[in-house]
Amino acid sequence: MLSRTRQSNESIMSIALFQSGPGVGADSKTCLDDVSLHRRLARWNQRRLSPATPDDAWRKELGEEHQMRLLEGGYVEAFRTEVAEAVAAVPVDADGFIDWFEALKAEGPGQFDPLFDWLAEEATLEDLRWFLRQEAAGEAGFDDLVALTQVKFPTSAKLELARNYWDEMGRGAEGGMHGPMLERTTAGLDLQPSIEATLWQSLALANTMTAFATTRRYAYHSVGALGVVELTAPTRVAKVAQGLKRLGVEPRLRKYFDLHAVLDIKHSEDWNREALRPLVAADPGCARSLAEGALMRLICGERCFEAYRQALWNDDARRARA
Repeated sequence: MLSRTRQSNESIMSIALFQSGPGVGADSKTCLDDVSLHRRLARWNQRRLSPATPDDAWRKELGEEHQMRLLEGGYVEAFRTEVAEAVAAVPVDADGFIDWFEALKAEGPGQFDPLFDWLAEEATLEDLRWFLRQEAAGEAGFDDLVALTQVKFPTSAKLELARNYWDEMGRGAEGGMHGPMLERTTAGLDLQPSIEATLWQSLALANTMTAFATTRRYAYHSVGALGVVELTAPTRVAKVAQGLKRLGVEPRLRKYFDLHAVLDIKHSEDWNREALRPLVAADPGCARSLAEGALMRLICGERCFEAYRQALWNDDARRARA
């Protein structure tokens, strides 16, 4: 059902991305490699999503935004081309689509990657700190992505995203907010994440999710991508929590992972029933975009896991972390 022509990990990233705009000649070409592209997008996303005040550089900033939107759009459209064959026959009736979507938990890219059993049972604390540093630097902020995505969606989907967001917000209690929970883990384990120290695959995951949530033509992609996170995350985060507990990490620093290992199961059921099903029932044409978003998010994760294994299971790298 999920068969697709798998290209190498370089399939998207080896495509030359061209830009033109203010300060760039109409025939000028800029070809960015994987690392340069995703570091540039990550820095831009940090700037554009941070609250700011007006200044006299707004015209220059709009020029930069135009260039960056072209780079972002070129990346996303190349990625869409890669998954086109896999979603060509995705069901467009609500029941069929939900069956297809829920099958991703068992059959989707990156599921049951051996990395997570290893993190649970064998990894050292330094190994887990390295892994979490990559994940923290590539974290786009699920709460913000949900909030950005829900704009102008129909009532049922909007309400489900609102309920999900309220859970992310700790239902109004600061101590229960999920983002600060992860920040406590980051600080408590002294991870000190940075764009420069993060593999491009992790940056690409965050950049993809941010592109979906901030661009209305990808709004359905965002709903599919966020939904597949809820569907597939519990098994992985439970393994991370197991590894942290095995290594004696205190409960307050494991809380984010312990919580999501359980809560996301219900979140996924609700998301599928209250958001995905009504959206496809009302507009079968959105099924392909929802499916593309889900598959693209899973492929991003799969690429991260492969890159993490290469780094973590490399003897020289392990000696350097010891």
